[in-house]
Amino acid sequence: MTSLHPAEAARLLVEIPERGGSVIVATVVGDNQFTGNRIALIVIENEEPELRGSLSLKSGTDSVIQLMKNILEDPRASDGLHELTVADHLSEVYIELRRPVQELVVVGAGHIAQPLAHLGALLGFQVTVIDDRPEFATRERFPSAEKVIRANFSDPFRETPLHTRSHVLLVTRGHKYDYACLIRALRMDPPPAYIGMIGSRRRVRATYVQLLEEGITHALLDRIHAPVGLDVGAETPEEIAVAVAAELIMVRRGGTGASLKGVERIVERFFKEDK
Repeated sequence: MTSLHPAEAARLLVEIPERGGSVIVATVVGDNQFTGNRIALIVIENEEPELRGSLSLKSGTDSVIQLMKNILEDPRASDGLHELTVADHLSEVYIELRRPVQELVVVGAGHIAQPLAHLGALLGFQVTVIDDRPEFATRERFPSAEKVIRANFSDPFRETPLHTRSHVLLVTRGHKYDYACLIRALRMDPPPAYIGMIGSRRRVRATYVQLLEEGITHALLDRIHAPVGLDVGAETPEEIAVAVAAELIMVRRGGTGASLKGVERIVERFFKEDK
C-alpha cells in the first residue's frame, strides 16, 4: 500500500462526513525520510473501520493508528500537530479530523427561527427550516439554510427524515403544533441526537403530562431539552438563539455549561491576597 495522494485525502475529508462518517488523515511532516506520507482512518456507523494509504513507517504505523483512534474518541479533538517517538526516533504527524455532518432541523419559521438558523449555519450544521405558512417558509427569510420546506405540522418530517445526526428545535407558533412535532420526533427509531422545545415552565409541564398520558416513557421525556437553551437571562429572539446555540455546542462537545471564570478560578489560584 502506498502513501495516500493529497487529492484523495482532500476528497475523503469532504465526502466521508457527508456520508455520516468520521475521517482522520495523518500526514508525516517532521521526518525527512517520510515527510509527506499520509494515511487515513475512516469510521462509518455500523461498518468496519477502513484504512487508506501507508506511512512506510514499519515500526511506527501502529502508533500513529492508535493516536488517530484516540483522537476520534475525544469529542473536543481538532486538527493539530502531534509528536511521536518510535524506537527512539522522533516524528511529527499533522492530524486533520472531520466528523459527520450534523443537521439542525428548525421546526417553525417565526422570529426566533431566523437567528437560530443563522447561528446553526455558522456552527457548521446543515440547516433545514420547516413551516406550514408559505409567507414564512421562504429563502429570503432564511438565506443561510440548506433547505426551506413548507410542510404540514401533522407530518413535519416527511421530506426531512430524522436520524442520529439530527438536532431538532421546535419553535412553532403554538403549543399544539410543537406537541404534534415533538411526539413524532420522540417516536423516531433511531432517535435524533437532540430534541429541544421552546416554552415556559408551565407549558413544558403541561406537555409532559400529555406525553405521559399517551404512553411516552420517563426515559423518553428525559431526552427532551425543554425549556430549551442555557440559562443566560436571554429575552430577545437573538439572545434566545445564542442560549440555544450554546446548549447545542455543549451537547456536541461534552461541555458543562458552567462559567469558565468559576471553573478556572484564576484570581483564587494565582493571585491570593497577602495577609
